[in-house]
Amino acid sequence: MEPLKEMFGKAYYQNLARAISSVHKPFPAAPFLKEVTTGLEPLSLNERMRHTSRVLQKYLPEKYTTAVGIMKEVVPLLNAGYTTLVFPDFVSQFGTKDLRTSLDALKYFTQFGSSEFAIRTFFKQDQEKTLRAMYTWSEDDNVHVRRLASEGSRPRLPWSFKLDAVINNPALTAPILENLKADDELYVRKSVANHLNDITKDSPDYVMNLIQSWDKTHTHTAWIIKRGCRSLLKQGHEKSMAVFGLTADVRVKLSKLKLDSTTIQLNDNLQFAFEITSEKTKAQKLMIDYRIHYVKKTGVQLPKVFKLKEIELAPGETIHISKKQRFQDFTTRTLHAGTHVLEVMVNGKVVLSKKFELVR
Repeated sequence: MEPLKEMFGKAYYQNLARAISSVHKPFPAAPFLKEVTTGLEPLSLNERMRHTSRVLQKYLPEKYTTAVGIMKEVVPLLNAGYTTLVFPDFVSQFGTKDLRTSLDALKYFTQFGSSEFAIRTFFKQDQEKTLRAMYTWSEDDNVHVRRLASEGSRPRLPWSFKLDAVINNPALTAPILENLKADDELYVRKSVANHLNDITKDSPDYVMNLIQSWDKTHTHTAWIIKRGCRSLLKQGHEKSMAVFGLTADVRVKLSKLKLDSTTIQLNDNLQFAFEITSEKTKAQKLMIDYRIHYVKKTGVQLPKVFKLKEIELAPGETIHISKKQRFQDFTTRTLHAGTHVLEVMVNGKVVLSKKFELVR
């Protein structure tokens, strides 16, 4: 499989040069192509993006507003997707002295890819004005712009630096989340939920208080709350359990936990099954998960929780549950041989575990 970084390859740069030349005749396409494609091989995906921004700055007009104007004409001529992040990256690198132009450009460029990383540079530089703009964006008709308001202000956005101001004072982004808490677009709701989940890692009580004022009968809002509290639920956080009516004093018996094999190879499936029986005289609302402790290269185990199901178990009722988990490498995670642990969890608490070996 071709590495993701090859998105920034020769064909991409040729297309980019053609597009720029079509809207800005003086653009020196040949020198640009020579420089931008030199020394690419060792660069990672994001390093190639940053390299592209810097080379573009050398060959576009020196005046920032003129360069951004050209880029605004160019971006619709290209395929939307990850490579269009070059445009907001350019803004974050060379537009910090012109906040108004830069915020306007980021709002525009996000509609072709995403400005979620670039906006954070301006958040740190001028928090008040940037937050004001993002609040306005949260009311925009365009789904990508509304999502940017939430995603760009997430305190712990993956692949980016943390926003310590939001971590220390999550109320800063509350007006944005209020505007988006019942958004019609799933794309936006996922971002709001992830934003909430970020906050739970530092201020779980704040999130509990915030969602108390939200209308949980609204389908979209209820979905956001549930997904936004997922980390707390996986941890067995009592207040979040109560919000969703999950039983606090769980009384169950797990039996017949069986692994089809205690040794599996890479690209095999771990198949397991068990029975769960209620030992309570009234119904119990249960969230059943499983956690796998993956072995890292260093030998340290890293736990990851997976969802199984939510059920209401009647008094004395027994149900059978089975699951198949595939063990394969991903671009973001490489599996390592060694002893792994499977744990079955009920309402955030481990009730049964088994060890198994992964061989490569």
